[in-house]
Amino acid sequence: AKKHYAYMLKCADNTIYSGYAVDPYKRLQVTTAGKGAKYTRARLPVELVYFEEFETKTEALHREIELKKLTRAQKIELIKKDTLKHAKQLF
Repeated sequence: AKKHYAYMLKCADNTIYSGYAVDPYKRLQVTTAGKGAKYTRARLPVELVYFEEFETKTEALHREIELKKLTRAQKIELIKKDTLKHAKQLF
């Protein structure tokens, strides 16, 4: 079964972009190629700093909305707690 993801990118200007994808790594390649969201196109390069996996698209999209509503400090806290090894040094 296909998985669904809510993710966050750290942009070149140090802002954090939240999104939805079926494959966050493939999405990162698309974004890096300048074919992603208008927001990220103007802020390359970007780095995948956080993602959560879901069984359904609905759940992942719901989480994306929640992530977008978080304050910057709350997003950074989530990223720092995440299991990605490099995330601790990002901010």
